[in-house]
Amino acid sequence: MAITEKAMENHKKLFKSDELFKDDEELKEIILNFALDEAQEYDHLDEKTRQMVILAASIAVQTPKRYETFVKAALNVGITPVEIKEILYQSVPYVGILKVLDLLEPTNKIFEERGIKLPLEKQGTTNRENRFDKGLEVQKSIFGDVIDKNYESSPENQVHIQKFLSDNCFGDFYTRNGLDIKTRELITFSILISQGGCEPQVKGHIAGNVNVGNDKRTLLNTVTALLPYIGYPRSLNAISCINQILPE
Repeated sequence: MAITEKAMENHKKLFKSDELFKDDEELKEIILNFALDEAQEYDHLDEKTRQMVILAASIAVQTPKRYETFVKAALNVGITPVEIKEILYQSVPYVGILKVLDLLEPTNKIFEERGIKLPLEKQGTTNRENRFDKGLEVQKSIFGDVIDKNYESSPENQVHIQKFLSDNCFGDFYTRNGLDIKTRELITFSILISQGGCEPQVKGHIAGNVNVGNDKRTLLNTVTALLPYIGYPRSLNAISCINQILPE
């Protein structure tokens, strides 16, 4: 089996080296032909969006070395340093601070190697006084009246979690510049399906994605783009969730 012309072209554009497959030519053929040719034939995403969701997946599955590979690939296809950092920041509420902290240093090192001045321009838009109100506003713009129902139905000893969602998850992160809400929701969806075991949250964010303009086709295209990187079980679970929320 030979590597297809399209796969080789995409490999050179994204990675510019063969270091990943130094002694495994047979696996290289299988992976490159599938991930960089066949899957892309069906995902119908533009290159920038494709690399954004793949970068998000590499954060979620916690593969630091491959994360570095995809940060470089993202820069190679024109994703800006701010956008890369915002994808990493957006992942904090969904993968936790421990995983993200391990990725900050290699991200900054790559930026410095590329001559990118640090720190990057600040993207935050809220403060301690308004983060709850601004976050709640964004929450409701994505999910609607269900947010009020969540507050109303939460037991007294758990309502603080709803507050954390409003002021931290949404107030601290979704209100930031650098990525628009539509992109942030697609990144969140990508992170959740790549982690696995998050199906209730995946379903909620499928509805949220539709509300901000990412339709079923976009979500299926995203799963298709991520399948080579996250595997069939998590991809099939994601498709099942999509079909439950958005039946044919």
